[in-house]
Amino acid sequence: MKVEKLSISLPPSLVEFIENYKLSKRCKSRSQVIEEALELLRNRELEEAYRQASAEIDSDWDVTVADGLINETW
Repeated sequence: MKVEKLSISLPPSLVEFIENYKLSKRCKSRSQVIEEALELLRNRELEEAYRQASAEIDSDWDVTVADGLINETW
């Protein structure tokens, strides 16, 4: 896997949290902890996008599509 090195500045409380998490969860590195956190953020964004897309579904379409079809196999 190709990786890029970043330099970030964090308050001491977050650095302490990352270090404690790394030790308690037996992560290989601080980078792994941050990677897991970013994956959670990405998943949260995806869930919100799916939620919004789901709200746009027209429930009348489901009725129209199924109208007149009975136990047909496509």
